[in-house]
Amino acid sequence: MPQIAAARLWFEGNSFAPEPTPLSAFQGREWLSGAEALSRYAGTATELGALAAFVAERPDWQLAMLRCAAAQPGGPMSDLAFEAWMSEVEEGLSRGHWDGVYLSLHGACVTESDPEADLTIIRRVRALVGPRVKLVASFDFHGNVSPQMVGLLDGASVYRTYPHVDMAETALRALRLLERALQGKTNHGALMKLPMVLHSFHMRDAEGPMAEVWAEARAAEHAPILDASLFGGFAWGDSPHAGPSAMVWAEEHGAARALAKRLVAEIETRRARFAVSLPTPEEALATALAAPPGLVALLDPADNPLSGGVADTPGLLRVLMQAPPEVETLFCFLHDADAVAAARAAGVGGAFARDLGARTTRQFGPPVPFSGVVEALTHGRFLNTGPMEHGAPVDLGPTAMVRAGKLRIILTSRKEAAVDPAFFALHGVDLAGVRLLANKAKNHFRAAFAPLCSAIVECDVPGPAALDLASLPFRHVPPGWRNG
Repeated sequence: MPQIAAARLWFEGNSFAPEPTPLSAFQGREWLSGAEALSRYAGTATELGALAAFVAERPDWQLAMLRCAAAQPGGPMSDLAFEAWMSEVEEGLSRGHWDGVYLSLHGACVTESDPEADLTIIRRVRALVGPRVKLVASFDFHGNVSPQMVGLLDGASVYRTYPHVDMAETALRALRLLERALQGKTNHGALMKLPMVLHSFHMRDAEGPMAEVWAEARAAEHAPILDASLFGGFAWGDSPHAGPSAMVWAEEHGAARALAKRLVAEIETRRARFAVSLPTPEEALATALAAPPGLVALLDPADNPLSGGVADTPGLLRVLMQAPPEVETLFCFLHDADAVAAARAAGVGGAFARDLGARTTRQFGPPVPFSGVVEALTHGRFLNTGPMEHGAPVDLGPTAMVRAGKLRIILTSRKEAAVDPAFFALHGVDLAGVRLLANKAKNHFRAAFAPLCSAIVECDVPGPAALDLASLPFRHVPPGWRNG
């Protein structure tokens, strides 16, 4: 009867965001343990949903759910929040005698003082449980991971889709490697890296250079190869291990190493195809308005919450306010609890006049004056209906939607990316009646909305996830990274 412990810390840190991510951000999104952690996510397309299903099929497994925490990507995780999570996990592990441990991690967690927090977690867990206990992990594709990691683990797997719609499948692959290790079989791991930092715009699994490398990995995944995974890296995580890599687990170490080396070579040969240039917001707006009939998305990836954006930069909103499109336009969203409170005080139909954006910093431009009316107020809670984290609960806190002419703006109390149709349904928005959807988003938006849009146009606007990486004050990235 295997005794298994599981813990989760899913967080992607943007080293250049203006504010650290506090403990309250995790407590407001996911801060669970015990039976509650499994019951909340049972039946959802998430790692914990997969874990619940996997264990339910193995009644002889005894599972202890330790602290599970997640927050939207943002500034570096506060040291206080990290130690609060880590100390709970270490305390829980110290109370039991374990055969195996499963960690649901991101791979690009940075804290205020630690640029390689995921490696720190794995080291501390391994030091506590010892070499006998089998230890596996699952990771986000955007992890910045160290080659040292595979020497501490007995198996791991990585999301193979971008947008990430295979979180549950990734957890199942990692758990099967754990089961194999518990049966006395050895999983040999190898991880090869490239000393470059690449943008993720062209890393989607449906098309482009990374899709081709994923296809190579899948074709090679047969005996003796157990798992062939890729990391694209996270460009705005200032880490000694930033950048793309390949991780392979096999029955033989030589086979794992050879395939990992071949896969990173495949990425390197496509290096030039990962480069990206984007139009100005004015140019992008003109392109969007000239697109075929239907819903058109105008995206601001530099303030994408899923890249660690603050959902507060004013650049794109300013363009829409200075030259208001003569079509129904929805801007989403601004993370501003005070603005929501003001809208609630005014009430539906009440006047709303306020400067918007640049609440956290004016580094990316000054705020934008707005004058209009309150059109909707909500409690901010819904369940995802799209393919990414399908069925998982989301809590935006109280929200408001305000209007001036044909422009509507959604305001939220908490920062959660607007990448699911239920986000808009919550506010009573029928997207069939919207021509222009201006969103702080990037690739994950496409999972649910690519089939709904006649065109998706991205633009280059100042923000924490800015396009110009060379302008950012990196301190830890690998030597020679600008070659990417």
